[in-house]
Amino acid sequence: SGLNKSILDQGWGEFRRQLDYKLVWNGGWLVVVPPQNTSRTCPCCGHVSADNRKTQAQFACVKCGFEENADLVGAINVLRAGHARFACEVSGAAMPPAAGTHRSDSDAAQCRV
Repeated sequence: SGLNKSILDQGWGEFRRQLDYKLVWNGGWLVVVPPQNTSRTCPCCGHVSADNRKTQAQFACVKCGFEENADLVGAINVLRAGHARFACEVSGAAMPPAAGTHRSDSDAAQCRV
């Protein structure tokens, strides 16, 4: 509970508002990505499971065997979701429910097992 209080005391909402303001002021955009399952989703096969994350630091997909640092996997998934959300906003298309969490065929070639 002490960690939760410390996080809440930091004023993340104000930080986000200021970041958005500064980005718009300088000609940028803030793309908000929901964090659900970003560290549990395999960037290679798209399999989502709590079992993919055996430890805090290590990601190992139980479906395809892909292994990588868990923070890097989360960053890859957030980046993909951000790109997908941005593309939908620019094109005016309806956003898919889990935008950016599934791999494309070009991504499959980059996955190491």
